Amino acid sequence: MPKIVLSMDGLVLKEIALDKQRITIGRKPHNDIQIDNLAISGEHASIATILQDAFLEDLNSTNGTYVNGQPIKKHALKDGDIVELGKYRLKFLKDTPPPAAANTFEKAFEVPQDFTKTQNTTMRAAAETMVTGFAEGQTATQGVTASGGLTGTNWSQPDSDQAAQIGVVQILSGRNAGRELELSKSLTTLGKPGLQVAVITRRAHGYFITHVEGTAFPVINGREISAQAHPLTDHDVIELAGVKMEFYLRAG
Repeated sequence: MPKIVLSMDGLVLKEIALDKQRITIGRKPHNDIQIDNLAISGEHASIATILQDAFLEDLNSTNGTYVNGQPIKKHALKDGDIVELGKYRLKFLKDTPPPAAANTFEKAFEVPQDFTKTQNTTMRAAAETMVTGFAEGQTATQGVTASGGLTGTNWSQPDSDQAAQIGVVQILSGRNAGRELELSKSLTTLGKPGLQVAVITRRAHGYFITHVEGTAFPVINGREISAQAHPLTDHDVIELAGVKMEFYLRAG
């Protein structure tokens, strides 16, 4: 389970396990992590956790949120990242699963490690309720423990019509043109960390792409999408992190 270590002036104050889908950080008492300091806004930032991945978002704070010295609005946290809130530091530590459990986009496409990655997950549409402004809501029912670390939730399965079709992404540009990846998992993360990252989620009523990191938003069929989850249709052309790819549906 990933966690963050809160410190100030080199003194560790506490360790917080990211065992909730979303935690908030701020000066007001209702926050999951309360920092009683005037430099911290009432609701300063939030962290949404999707299995082993975590997404940080600044909640329009007065003094801003920084990661490794750089101001951010939304940021996909990497192991060892230092989040700065005024004089306070939060170090993100990722509990990496065993290599055998990984299902990387790089392996499937045989591309450089800094190009793209996909998260191995057994939960359906887990991203939608976890990142404010990243995706829309998704219905959940009481369920079982997931091997990836989240417990107590069984996400809705695709209906029979959608289950009969599997989304596929095919690379159109670059040295990997022609290579494909089936989007059979609930959540696939695409892009280049630090430059541009997006997620494609599989829901009961189709596939959706959502911007996660980067100043530029993904482009679909020549038009930049908004911050909201964007539905993908058959043969949509996606431009992300300098790579052009096509989304299409294949009979399951």
